[in-house]
Amino acid sequence: MKNSYGVLLGPMLTEKGTLLKETDNKVMFKVARSANKIEIKKAVEEIFKVKVDCVTTMNYMGKKKRMGKHEGKRPDWKKAIVTLKEGEKLDFVEGV
Repeated sequence: MKNSYGVLLGPMLTEKGTLLKETDNKVMFKVARSANKIEIKKAVEEIFKVKVDCVTTMNYMGKKKRMGKHEGKRPDWKKAIVTLKEGEKLDFVEGV
């Protein structure tokens, strides 16, 4: 990847992500399928100015869906769970 903003596609604000953030200091991101753990770590450190401890990635295959007699497929995607170092904090939504 050439660009840090091309690696991270966006945060995942889900119930599981909120619970991980509060209890284990972990943050979930939707990332580019071609990104590896090293690129994800560098992108988070560069964009958010925090120190990253480790990165865990998961690949998800898109589901097949039907509309009448036509069949389609949702896109495949990749999720990363980033563990921040002790004392680091990252907030996406402040003051809401």
